[in-house]
Amino acid sequence: MHVLVVHDYGPLGKILLERLRETSLRVSPLLVSKPVSADLSALENWIPEDTDLIVNALWQADPEAAERDPEGAHKTVFSLPLAIAEYARDRGMALFQLSSCYVFDGRKQSGYLASNPGQPVNELGNWQWECEQALRTLLPRHIILRTGWSLSRFIRKVQASTATTEALSLPGRCVGQPVSVRDLARVITAVIQQLDCGAEVWGTFQYAGAEEISLYELGLVIASLPEIPEDLHVVDDMPAWGVLEPPNTTLICTKIRNTFGIKQFPWRTGLLGEWAMLKDEAERAEAEVPAT
Repeated sequence: MHVLVVHDYGPLGKILLERLRETSLRVSPLLVSKPVSADLSALENWIPEDTDLIVNALWQADPEAAERDPEGAHKTVFSLPLAIAEYARDRGMALFQLSSCYVFDGRKQSGYLASNPGQPVNELGNWQWECEQALRTLLPRHIILRTGWSLSRFIRKVQASTATTEALSLPGRCVGQPVSVRDLARVITAVIQQLDCGAEVWGTFQYAGAEEISLYELGLVIASLPEIPEDLHVVDDMPAWGVLEPPNTTLICTKIRNTFGIKQFPWRTGLLGEWAMLKDEAERAEAEVPAT
């Protein structure tokens, strides 16, 4: 199977490509450094003719970023995946598309099933839900994988708060499950390997790290890491961005386990690795800044 991985400069694309190259799959990368300015009419110049599966690893899991740049969110989360899906449909290719828990409004008292319809409350969730529905109509041979919270996003919030004297406000009313980049890459790789073995199991699946937790409690866990200053103060309060967070984004992940045999890994086991990954990323970025 020839797998084309569409990625940006984020860590998921790099780690996913590393994992896939350790398999027997034939893997090609397609770097889209600026999805907002991508020429969607030039897909035939990007995608090899013998591609079997296109994996869109442009993971969007930050509703704040989508609110800051709604036009960019629309292009990255909706327009680009749809253009790829149309191209794939016309050439007999399949598509692996990432979505997120933000397609839900959080009013459900229990966890969300993969079959539950979306009712988004923010820009990111709106375009992800629109993308999901369009893909189901356009391309029967698709995998949609909804993910939990990005663990990196909240590690970065804690890291940023160490540079100020203000307390870090995180809402205890918002409950969900984080997922690390490495764990997500593991899951995507496992699904692709089974597709390569001939599994014709298309549709919508969900994955997040094991264990529900509130954002406030997650902040306390991250703040307890060895390199975080002890005087960092995390409080249970609603920050301005908290209006973008549904009160419940818990995903029930039994379908992906029953279909592909993929078990949930505890997100806590990936916490130190995610922290180290972000630290290395920041150090490389700092080293690349030219001296003045």
